[in-house]
Formats: sequence, structure tokens, C-alpha cells
Amino acid sequence: MKRMTRTSLGALMLTVVIPSAALSQNVTELEEINVVAEDADGVVEGYIATNTLSGSKTGTALVRLDQTVNVVPADQIEDQGAQSVAEALRYTPGVFTEYRGTSNLHDETYIRGFGYAPRFVDGLAFGRNSFGQMDPWLLERVEVIKGPASVLYGQANPGGIINLATKRPTGESARRGRLTLGSDNRAEFSFDMGGSFADNPAYAWRIVGMAQQSDTPENGLKERRYAIMPSLTWRPDDSRSLTLSFLSQNEPDAGFRNFRERLGTLDPTFFGYIPRDFLVSDPSFQQSERTTHAFSLQYEQEIGAASTLRSNLHITDFATKYRSLTWGSLAADEVTISRTASGGTDDLFQIALDTNLETRFSTGAAEHTLLAGVDLQRNKRDYAWGFNFSVPSIDWRNPVYGLNPEDYPLTDRQSNTDTTSHQAGLYISDRVEIGALMLSGGLRYDWFETEVTDNLAGSVNTYSDSALTGHIGALYSLDNGLAPYFSYSTSFEPVTETPLPGSPAFDPTEGEQVEIGVKWQSQDGRYFAQAALFDITQKGVLNYNSTLGGYEQTGKIASKGFELEGRAELAQGLSLIASYSYVDAIVEESVRPSEVGKTPARLPQQQASIWANYQMDSGLGLGAGLRYIGTSQGDGSNSFEVPAVTLVDLALSYDFGRRNPRLEGLTAQLNVRNVADKFYTASCASTYACFVGTGRTVTASMDFAF
Repeated sequence: MKRMTRTSLGALMLTVVIPSAALSQNVTELEEINVVAEDADGVVEGYIATNTLSGSKTGTALVRLDQTVNVVPADQIEDQGAQSVAEALRYTPGVFTEYRGTSNLHDETYIRGFGYAPRFVDGLAFGRNSFGQMDPWLLERVEVIKGPASVLYGQANPGGIINLATKRPTGESARRGRLTLGSDNRAEFSFDMGGSFADNPAYAWRIVGMAQQSDTPENGLKERRYAIMPSLTWRPDDSRSLTLSFLSQNEPDAGFRNFRERLGTLDPTFFGYIPRDFLVSDPSFQQSERTTHAFSLQYEQEIGAASTLRSNLHITDFATKYRSLTWGSLAADEVTISRTASGGTDDLFQIALDTNLETRFSTGAAEHTLLAGVDLQRNKRDYAWGFNFSVPSIDWRNPVYGLNPEDYPLTDRQSNTDTTSHQAGLYISDRVEIGALMLSGGLRYDWFETEVTDNLAGSVNTYSDSALTGHIGALYSLDNGLAPYFSYSTSFEPVTETPLPGSPAFDPTEGEQVEIGVKWQSQDGRYFAQAALFDITQKGVLNYNSTLGGYEQTGKIASKGFELEGRAELAQGLSLIASYSYVDAIVEESVRPSEVGKTPARLPQQQASIWANYQMDSGLGLGAGLRYIGTSQGDGSNSFEVPAVTLVDLALSYDFGRRNPRLEGLTAQLNVRNVADKFYTASCASTYACFVGTGRTVTASMDFAF
């Protein structure tokens, strides 16, 4: 059975058996009782997580946090057939994923109205903004921490951050494989196996890997990804543990990232809409290569009965080569599309270290959980890019390919910069529990320095920033399970993008949020719901100006809204997820006067979703979901709108082990996303920057134990 297999890899299970011989005749014989203890960053059995490590860095019940944290467990990811982290977040309120539609090269995400939400892996920074991508097969859960999280994580987006919890050793012996076939000639083999060495529980190991290839939605291109992630845990006793992990992910064909324009995507041309599978680039010219290598070390030790020391180190190396022909604009004949060639390399070497000490103590009736820590980060980015503005146009009705890259060298408007940044942060937080009342407070001070070397101009510029950020909050747990809360938090995000030539250095972005909400979880853990009102303000937002070929600081954006999420594990195998979000974002200050008082482009004001999965005793499983993406503005001046769309997802599975115990672990699953194959516009940033939505995708997979 699929979920039992996942449980054996990651959950701690306590079994209590009462022998019938020990029972008197007047006492009913009790069945075996299984109590599953969920790790705060590990396996979630089903769809409802109860604890989170990333929300407080100390391991806290979700219902006791004075902020919104959404947890997407591996069960949900696999039941919905998500093929990326962006797809895994489709049913999460307040999160707008896949705004670029089929161009999902980076898992770019908006949270509560703010773009390029940063990603963390096991609590440490992973990549830069949307730079880098991790396959969901490698993950136990995906968590979204809403609002400013700088007090614990340093530089962060005010809308929130995304933390990816990787699969790690548990000591349980298990072997699991998966074979997947699907649309666009998709073929994938994945495996997950682990155990202990020579039955010694002090040494546990795990190896997770996958190999995948498919065609892109656009004709003529492919995607290929190969990843392996071995890990080893040494736990000599219950008081300390050391985990080492290494990731090697090679993508010789990483994917396609491009633009379209309003005409032909949102509005039809004389000849209708431009097909979703039309490739504006050229298979002979296109290049998309990416490698990711990462090493991590996680150490934890209990010091006495009341303190825990944790240290987490990540070293990550990204190497990217990309070359493409970018969409320009349709000519008057509405057939001919101008193009620009561009490409280069973008490499990032990243070291991140976080060490903290958790101490638990009492002062009278108050129970404290005090956390003090320091984190350090160093990033080295080497960026070389160029253009060619003389490439020929293409006829979308009769495309001709075969462009030779050597005939169109990328020598126009070249860039060649090395950017080195250093960040250090000291933080302290205290969670105080006084009966049903939970109070929290934290402060952090950051130092940040960036050095940008322009290798073409021979210049070196250095920028230094520092900031004090904080968080305060209160939550009260009522007897009926409701927990109303309030919190205020601030954020700080140094700007590492290079300003346009002749422009002054960018100011750091600063954000603040007020959040009021309520949470509820049933005593049996089968129901969980949370609702929140939020008010966020950010200063110093960057916008990319395609005409000038660089970034500009918009100024000030305010985002207010409401979120609702409900999860339920009903009797007899029925699981439900429902969410709704309303985001009202307004540009209050901008370098472009036409945008002041307007809604930023791309952001849907409303989103709603519902997903139900029913596992029958016969082994048959049925899943269905609806995703509503509301109307969004097509440009900064709000001159046109992108209409709303409702998409349908379906799933069908069968667990062979339900009928035949000898087939334990063998399951088959079929997933269909965007069942109706709707042609829609995912979003537009301007008249010449629109993105067509992902069409129908079908995958069939077979899980097996070995």
C-alpha cells in the first residue's frame, strides 16, 4: 500500500498490543493501536501536518504558531501527480504558481502579492530568488511560511518564503520504485531506498534518485533530468545525531523559458490563436543546461535536559548555460514574429551556515522556549550574457528552423559581471507559554555587503547594508480547539541586482506585516483549518524594464487580503483540501506615474481550489480537483485584464495489496491535469510579455516495492 510504504521510510510508530489472555471475560478485547509521531520536518501521514520546524526553528505545533504556515505533504504531491514544486503548490491559498505557464524553468512563485519568493532547503537558502530547481521526488514536504520571516531567516520576501524538506535516513528498511509514462513522451524512473548498516541503528542510510525525459510543450525541444541524493545519519544515542547529504542533479535539457504577446495569446489574430505548441525559438539554436551539486551537514545535540544545539551547513553549486531566441512582436500581417537572440552563463556558488541554541526554562507560570543563533551566508555569482538583434523573424503558421548559432554571435549589449555577497545575522526569539496563552517575540540584526565587478568596464562597486528586523505575536488556545492570534513582523532584503549604467545603487527593500487570524485543529488530528487577514507594505520593489534591459525600483507596494485553508481526513479513506485567497495589491509609489494607484501586473485578485481523494477498501482510489485563478491585470497601468479560468484535475489509482497481501506496495495511478485542455493565458506583465497556460497533461505511474 502506497502510504504504508512512505510511513515505513519516515514515521516513528509505537504499537501497543493487549493480549486477549490478559483480559477478563467482561472486558471487550481491544484492537492493535498505532500512534504515529510526526517529525516536525519529516513524513506526514496523509494530508494534515501537525508540526513544523521551519515555522519557529524549534519544532512547534501548527495550531500554536501566531502566523500562517501551509504544509504540502508528500502524500498530496504524489496523489495530485505534481511534477515540480510549483505544481505542488497549486492548491495552496495566497500562492500564485506557474504564472509563466509552460515556461516553468525556475518554479517562480508569488506569495501574498509579492514575486520571486525565495526558496530554502532544510532551512537554508537555496539559490537566488527563482534560481535553481529541485525535483519534488526528493522531498518529504513543502512548507510556505507566510509574511516576513527575516527574524529567523535573514533576507526574505515580505510575502513569505518556501522551505523544502528533503528525504533523509530513518533507519527503517524499505525499497520503493516508480515508473512513470505520460504525455509529451514523458518517461521517468524513480527510486527511494534506505535502512541501517548491519542492523546497527546508530548508522542509517538512504538513497533517493530519479531519471526523467520528455518533450517540452513547445515542438522540437526536450527536457532531461537525472538526480541522485544519498544521505547518512549517525545517531550514537538519543541525545545527538549527525546527517550528511549530497545532491547531484544534472539537466542537459533543463527546459524552455520565453515570452508571448497579447495578440495571439489573449486575443486572437486574423488567423486565430497561436498554438500552444508553437516554438518561437529554434531547436538548432536553443541551449538549456543546468547542473546542481549540493552538500549538507545537519548536527543536533541535546545539552542537559533543557537545551538543544543545532548546526546546519549547506554548500551549493549551480551552473547554467542558456541560449534562446526570444519573442519580439507580431508584424502587421499578424503572422511574422520578430526575434532577439540572447544567452550566456549564470553560475552561483553558495555557502550557508546556521547555528542556534534552544533553551527551555520556566519563570513562575511562564514556560519559555528561547532560541539564539547566528547564520552566515556567502554567494558568488558569475554572470555573462549577450544579445544579437539581427536574427531573422519567423512565420508562426509556417515556421522554418535550422538557425546556426555560429552565424549569430551574441556580441550585442554584452554583460559580464562577478557578484560576491556576504551576509551575517544574529537572532534571538522567545516563545512564552502561560497556560492557554502563547506569546512570541524576536529580534535580528543583519550585516550585508555586495561587491560587483564589471569585467567589461573594469569597475568594482561595493554596497553595504544592515538592518534590524523583528517579530511579536500572541495566540490564545480556547477549550473548543480554536486559537485566535495576532502578529507583527518586518523584513529586510538586500538588492543584489546590478543597476542600469549611470544609475545609483539600489536601496534595500523593507517590508512589514500585520496579521490577524484563527486556527483550529480537532483533538483526533483529522481536521485542520486556518484563516488570516493580512496587511503588508514593502518599499523598494524591483521591476524589470525590457526596453532598457535592466531593473528599476518601483517604490512602494501595499498588499491586503484574506486567506482560508481547510484540510480533513474523513472516515473511510476520504481526504479533502479546500482553500480561498483574496489579495488586493496596490502600487503606492513608483518611478512610473502611470502605475501609481494601480494593481501590479500578473496578480490574480482571487484564487480558490478544492481537492478530494477517496481511497476505497477495494483498493480503488479516486481523486478530483478544481482550481480557480481569478482575473489579473495585464500591465502595470492596468490597461487590460487577463480573464479568470477554472481548471479540472483528476486522478485514478489502484492498490493491488488491498486484494492480495503478496502485492503489498504495488499501486497504479493515472493523473490528468487540465482535463478539458483549456487554452488560456496564465498571466501578462505587459502587451509583449504574456504566457500561455499549461495544457492537458496525462501521466500513468506504477509504484512497487523491491
